[in-house]
Amino acid sequence: MLRALHLRRSLRQLDHHHHRQNPLKTLTSSSSTSQNPNFIRPFCSSTPPPTSSSPISESEIRKYLGYFALLLGCGVATYYSFPFPDDAKHKKAQLFRYAPLPDDLHTVTNWSGTHEAQTRVFLQPETLQELESIVKDANERKQKIRPVGSGLSPNGIGLTRQGMVNLALMDKVLEVDKEKKTVRVQAGVRVQQLVDGIKDYGLTLQNFASIREQQIGGIIQVGAHGTGARLPPIDEQVISMKLVTPAKGTIEVSKEKDPELFYLARCGLGGLGVVAEVTLQCVERQELVEHTFVSNMKDIKKNHKKWLSENKHIKYLYIPYTDTVVVVSCNPVSKWKGLPKFKPKYSHDEAIQHVRDLYRESLKKYRGEATATKPLENNEPEMDELSFTELRDKLLALDPLNKDRVVKVNQAEAEFWRKSEGYRVGWSDEILGFDCGGQQWVSEICFPAGSLSKPSMKDLEYIEELLQLIEKEQIPAPAPIEQRWTAQSKSPMSPAFSKAEDDIFSWVGIIMYLPTMEARQRKQITEEFFHYRHLTMEQLWDQYSAYEHWAKIEVPKDKEELAALQARLRKRFPVDEYNKARRELDPNRILSNNMLEKLFPQADTI
Repeated sequence: MLRALHLRRSLRQLDHHHHRQNPLKTLTSSSSTSQNPNFIRPFCSSTPPPTSSSPISESEIRKYLGYFALLLGCGVATYYSFPFPDDAKHKKAQLFRYAPLPDDLHTVTNWSGTHEAQTRVFLQPETLQELESIVKDANERKQKIRPVGSGLSPNGIGLTRQGMVNLALMDKVLEVDKEKKTVRVQAGVRVQQLVDGIKDYGLTLQNFASIREQQIGGIIQVGAHGTGARLPPIDEQVISMKLVTPAKGTIEVSKEKDPELFYLARCGLGGLGVVAEVTLQCVERQELVEHTFVSNMKDIKKNHKKWLSENKHIKYLYIPYTDTVVVVSCNPVSKWKGLPKFKPKYSHDEAIQHVRDLYRESLKKYRGEATATKPLENNEPEMDELSFTELRDKLLALDPLNKDRVVKVNQAEAEFWRKSEGYRVGWSDEILGFDCGGQQWVSEICFPAGSLSKPSMKDLEYIEELLQLIEKEQIPAPAPIEQRWTAQSKSPMSPAFSKAEDDIFSWVGIIMYLPTMEARQRKQITEEFFHYRHLTMEQLWDQYSAYEHWAKIEVPKDKEELAALQARLRKRFPVDEYNKARRELDPNRILSNNMLEKLFPQADTI
């Protein structure tokens, strides 16, 4: 930058000097250039360039040596001013330090570390009145305040550098109706807080996503879901909402009050108003029996229809490059049969020991005998204390894009699940969770799978084609590929929307872990993941009418790809109705961000 500034000043001085000496110099140079294609324009001197026979003067040598020294100095300064991460293999001294970030600058990063926004406007109201004042003031000033929840969405759908509002301090359980089995809460309450707050009333939520840290406002707005072919996505549990809108203030919507807006806003992506309060339909708290066993595609095909119908909750975990399918079903404890009598063949330590051994062997191979035998650093847990998902991350981190390496880790995972077959009993909010592993890229799609009375089997056909694609393209695809099911949703912006009450939908997620903080390696994994995702999109999505989960959709950078995505979304979702509601409720688009504007462009942004 200093060099560029110095050169610009030199050229301005030179130009000024030339014009004073000869005002026709520019015209003359231009003319001579056209006549002689070998003409070389002098860089910083009015002296004509030497011919091939003329010797280079000492001053010219000094001048170019000076340029070289300046360039070299800039390169060295740049190199040392960008610090490597702490775990980099080749560390370097830091001659320069960055200035500290301003105190009023907030950095918001999503859970996977894949999206980040820095903003000076990050507001956290504590009451409904404060929230109403914030929205009103922002609308008058046309200041962006995009609603953001717990930041768990893999695509960072709630982030924007222009300003955000977060309801983490509005997290109260306001009212519980034990007789009607309903609960009214502030939208900032986290799922686990809510469950803990209503369990003494004998109530719980009908279904859960994989984790419990989401804010209620966020989990319903993106159409999140659990699993169970008879159970709808979580937005269907909402029976009324209070929205704070820029144009119309605070409004309450329900099936009785403005039902059209109610259904549209239940899965409104934070674009129709800040969800302030939510009333949810709950169910009686109950214990579940979780049964985990290993199967294969042949047996899955034979039993699939029966399992979908008979199990309240069920999911399949596919292990690429193996024939292993892990089946996890959850059902209420039977009053007549009681608890299952089952003695596991292996203890947890026995089930995971081969994974620990593989990690020790891998350390020897990749880092040498000395590294494998020396004790771990003080801030790292002992190997025997690591969970399976933590060990998997460490195994993959050694060579995450080596297909043969990934296959070996997948085989170890398949063996782990074989040794972990068995039963587990607990309350639904404890049992229905799932350890997703560490930071990761994820793409999850939803597509119709027939009806509960007549499944189409398209869900298994999709998986077969996906696994074949992985092997054909030699994709370093880690495990698991998770497949879940839900009933339909009446929210038109939900990927599982349908008017037929018996319809079921399959949800399939592919992943690539980010087990390292090394920037270059994360970039390589990111590129490989988007290649993986692109192949599934091109070869499978249209064939199966598959659409991505709103919290996992990524906006393409390529203009043609973006236009194709916009056209595709219009085929499935009521984009015009959604944009009309946005214009009415948020005319200044203070609740929007770049992602929303790209996915749903309005007339003046096309």
